[in-house]
Amino acid sequence: MQFVIEFYRTRPADDAHALIGRQRAEAADLDNAIEIARQLSLTLDMPQRPDAVSVSDSAGRVLYSGAFPGEGSLP
Repeated sequence: MQFVIEFYRTRPADDAHALIGRQRAEAADLDNAIEIARQLSLTLDMPQRPDAVSVSDSAGRVLYSGAFPGEGSLP
């Protein structure tokens, strides 16, 4: 299944989100896509380290959105 993973920096004061990276990935299911997102957050060359992620399906529906460890919890 094809997923779109987007990486964000967030600002708690006003809940602003800045998109800093986007990647398409092939994964067996949502749990696998979240694990791929975790790995990509450490290996992709992005201007800043992301503190949040969203995972969408190929139709654009957001299936998961959450914070990375240190800023919240990613399963």
